[in-house]
Amino acid sequence: MAFRRVSLVLPLLAALGAEAFALPCAPGAAQGNPLTYPATQKVDQRDDYHGTTVADPYRWLEDANSAETKAWVEQQNKLTQGYLAQIPERAAIRARLTQLWNYERFSVPFREGGRYFYSRNDGLQNQAVLYTMKTLNDTPRLLLDPNKLAADGTVALADTTVSPDGKYLAYSTAASGSDWNEIRVRHIDSGKDTNDHIKWVKFSNTAWAHDGSGFYYSRYDEPDEATRLAGVNYFQKLYFHKLGTSQDKDVLVYDRPDQKEWGFSAEVTDDGRWLVISSSQGTDPKNRVFVKDLTKKDSKVVGLLEAFDASYSFIDNIGSVFYFVTDKEAPKSRIVAIDVRNSAPGAWREIVPQGAATLTGANIVNNGLVAQYLTDARSAVKVFDLQGKLLHDVTLPGIGSAGGFGGKRGDTETFYSYTSFTTPTTIYRYDLKTGKSQVYRQPKVDFDPDAYETRQEFFTSKDGTKVPMFIVAKKGVRFDGSNPTYLYGYGGFNVSLTPAFSVANLAWVEMGGVYVMANLRGGGEYGEAWHKAGTKLQKQNVFDDFIGAAEWLIANKVTAPAKLAIGGGSNGGLLVGAAMTQRPDLYAAALPAVGVMDMLRFHKFTIGWAWTSDYGSSDNPEQFKALLKYSPLHNLKPGTCYPATMVTTADHDDRVVPAHSFKFAATAQASQAGAAPILIRIDTKAGHGAGKPTSKQIEEVADKWGFLARTLNMKPSLAPVASAPPQPAAAGGQ
Repeated sequence: MAFRRVSLVLPLLAALGAEAFALPCAPGAAQGNPLTYPATQKVDQRDDYHGTTVADPYRWLEDANSAETKAWVEQQNKLTQGYLAQIPERAAIRARLTQLWNYERFSVPFREGGRYFYSRNDGLQNQAVLYTMKTLNDTPRLLLDPNKLAADGTVALADTTVSPDGKYLAYSTAASGSDWNEIRVRHIDSGKDTNDHIKWVKFSNTAWAHDGSGFYYSRYDEPDEATRLAGVNYFQKLYFHKLGTSQDKDVLVYDRPDQKEWGFSAEVTDDGRWLVISSSQGTDPKNRVFVKDLTKKDSKVVGLLEAFDASYSFIDNIGSVFYFVTDKEAPKSRIVAIDVRNSAPGAWREIVPQGAATLTGANIVNNGLVAQYLTDARSAVKVFDLQGKLLHDVTLPGIGSAGGFGGKRGDTETFYSYTSFTTPTTIYRYDLKTGKSQVYRQPKVDFDPDAYETRQEFFTSKDGTKVPMFIVAKKGVRFDGSNPTYLYGYGGFNVSLTPAFSVANLAWVEMGGVYVMANLRGGGEYGEAWHKAGTKLQKQNVFDDFIGAAEWLIANKVTAPAKLAIGGGSNGGLLVGAAMTQRPDLYAAALPAVGVMDMLRFHKFTIGWAWTSDYGSSDNPEQFKALLKYSPLHNLKPGTCYPATMVTTADHDDRVVPAHSFKFAATAQASQAGAAPILIRIDTKAGHGAGKPTSKQIEEVADKWGFLARTLNMKPSLAPVASAPPQPAAAGGQ
């Protein structure tokens, strides 16, 4: 997501006196009497970290399969659902969300093997459906409907790749939100699956051989069934699967038994000659690149870029010359050409130098480079020739986010998506010969976009850094300190938040709320330097930025502490947990979702070890001190008045295991001194968020906005929901 401009340096709340903005501990009108929480057993678990003893009394909740944990989950869900059921606005919010969500949504089309492919959701389908057609004017043919894979919509498509000859579709599915995938193959003409079936795939794409004989993919060894949702994932391997054979016959292409943390993704060049292997290490944006000459039998995998000194994103090749987007000696990235016969940095050719905007990606289409940029978290697109000469800018529909622009070197067309906070994702066809865009698919949503406005503001963080944020509200809203406001952030892993349409956020603003998205350090909005400034020993910058955004909103009377809610998921859940423990006086409500809450043990589960590139590790004495200082779980203090909190997680989350949320919620309930509720909502047959069925999304958002409506004492003015479409007037009627 992203936004507009207007800069102002304002005093921090600390300078005004935090007590002036503290929320009373006494029960408020919106809170009622304190809740009685289920009894949660404590155990005498203590761990020694470099001479410091740290208690972990709820360690037993890490075992999601134990009878005790399951009983605790049942009791907590009963309490939460009982509380939510008493919120009168929740039913109307859910009805309006259902109405708003009921609109056609399309993906960006792509062309392969003489066919076009795209996905479409007719509105309330749990999962989008994949279609194909020979020309843009053909009637689309349904190719794969994941809604038929599970009656409740909890099996989702995770990846789809078409063979170069257009005969086969390799598709990956994920069940109940798990990161574990299974790959199957469908014959595109017949629509029937082959017998090919690949298991134990995670964090992998599929890359077809040029002749369509099979594909490359990455997988882990088969895990123990009892721990497959929590066990640590190490030693990923790259395989080739030949069509028509069983998985046990797959050929190991590359692995590194000496490097348990290395992961692999593969790509076959369009000319079929090269296998390009990118090797990552955790979530660090840096990577290594290896190549294999597929024209030579038994050729070895050889290193091309092995220094692990920067990020290298492969674009395309022309013979032995490879084009990459890299941040090597360019924190905002540039495009270079590297000849595989001499890959020494001194032999590189710089094609597009680093500029003022952040280069986020590029493709070679129509024998030119289509480069995508971010300027203050807003999209910009430029077209260069292959020598780096700027040909022209792509005119976008407005200030928002654009994505796509894929294709092959000889294509003269490409497709892209455009969205903003008030523009549903619209698909455009772009003619690279004329430089003109044409709407290809435009959804219709039941709201008036002209009734809302988006502003971009810049505030000054604790250390003087200027940070942008977007503010979305109904036109004419008065900033008098009375507006219910939802402040959202992420701030990590080089992820950029840019403007995007969201039914959930639209409903919030329609309810009379203000939506704010802050572009915190730790993200990628301003390149690698911006990312690094929010990692490891500098992670506190992210929380200071978020707190600074809250202080700006209060000082400028956009809202007040009694009307301010904060939210975020995953790394954003950590953000909310840290913000509410460091400055509980600033907010009335907190919605931490699937958050990383135990910063001392996160690396001991599934893929958590990979996050040490951003967070550091408690195994390191210096990093341990920094982690302990902000770890949400360890900074909850008994006898403190915390904002009303609803933690959300899911039973199949094998990215951030639910133990984080379980232990945080139990500790927060035991620590709460005020009457504001501390609840946890634990979804079933759901995971970290990807592929979540539409029905589950609607239920979750209705619960979140209902919780905030009660906490912030809102009287939402929702658009009316008709029970049936209006009928035309009878002949002769007035």
